[in-house]
Amino acid sequence: MNRTRCILHSDLNNFYASVEMLKHPEFGERPLAVCGSIKDRHGVVLAKNMLAKRVGVSTGEPLFSARKKCPDLVEVEADFPSYVAMSQTVRKIYERYTDRIEPFGIDECWLDVTESEALFGDGVKIAHNIRETVKKECGVTVSVGVSWNKIFAKLASDLKKPDAVSVISPENYREVAWNLPAADLLYVGHATAKKLRYLGVETIGDLARADESRLVMELGKWGHVLFEYANGRDTSAVREKGETRDVKSIGNSLTCYRDLSEEDEIYMLFLLLADSVASRLSESGLGRAHTVKISVTDSELNRFGKQGQCEPTRNAKEIADVAMKLFRALPKRGNPVRALGVAVSDFTGQEQLDLFGDAKNEEKLEKADAAVSKIREKYGNNAIRRATVLTDERLKELDIKGAHIIHPEGKK
Repeated sequence: MNRTRCILHSDLNNFYASVEMLKHPEFGERPLAVCGSIKDRHGVVLAKNMLAKRVGVSTGEPLFSARKKCPDLVEVEADFPSYVAMSQTVRKIYERYTDRIEPFGIDECWLDVTESEALFGDGVKIAHNIRETVKKECGVTVSVGVSWNKIFAKLASDLKKPDAVSVISPENYREVAWNLPAADLLYVGHATAKKLRYLGVETIGDLARADESRLVMELGKWGHVLFEYANGRDTSAVREKGETRDVKSIGNSLTCYRDLSEEDEIYMLFLLLADSVASRLSESGLGRAHTVKISVTDSELNRFGKQGQCEPTRNAKEIADVAMKLFRALPKRGNPVRALGVAVSDFTGQEQLDLFGDAKNEEKLEKADAAVSKIREKYGNNAIRRATVLTDERLKELDIKGAHIIHPEGKK
């Protein structure tokens, strides 16, 4: 019989705001918001502390709206290098317990401590040691979920915040996890949750007990994946630090808070996705991509896709431009867009220079992308965004961290 794994999911609490409170002890017990730009009237709240949260300030809302809710709100512009430095310091603490550490954004990580239990005690003890050490040495707090798989470990870390350890085990998951809303399960976005409600699935338990064949009929292969996740059958491994994979494609998908019908809005979301894809492609060392593929889901959950060849690139804007060209080439449809995806493949490490000097411009663009990549880490796509996105008034409804889901596409 296989040994039961022990997986932790560590989530730094109110991360950006917590780092700012460390840097500015003079703010004391005042509500605080970290903003993309204070001077820009279109600025948004990237993070907030608990005091701001209690008066209704939410991540992703326009700054002017947050000021109305909280007139004495302390506003601090984001200092991403500080957040990256703190993230790296915390990960050094994780490395004391395991080398299997998989980042999920700048403030979250999965840890496989199965082989560490003989040295440090069971997973719960390790989780508490990590929680206490991070608070003592770094001055920030972390919530840790303990489970036997990545999906439930992530779910457990959200159960109690801040500064807490929660457990979802093979013995209690029916009582703990199954009573939670289906939307709490990782990768269940707004559109999927709506479709599940249509099927009568309100909780994770409902999803686990649902007719799997009907789920697949309505959601495609993703219906099978979610059914397995709800039943605790996630066998995906926590990657070892520095571990490489035979990656066939790199991509991200996004489920929108509201349906989109205007091309300029759609292009801006392609830019968001392309930024993240380009960042991950640069980090992967795979070179440039020859192929761009898009996926489109409309408001009726019909799915469309198209791919095309391009000049080898790893530049975000070029990827977005190709994605938009592919989108315009899709057959005309009457329904607005609910979700978008962008992926790149057919990688090459070879350089291809043109005759007119565009290679230098390409190099400059890639250096800019690389700088942004360092800030975002792997999936911190919301940490820094293009001005054309932040200044569009119509996109203020998109909750940067909660109202849409951005998740990776790996090997097919």
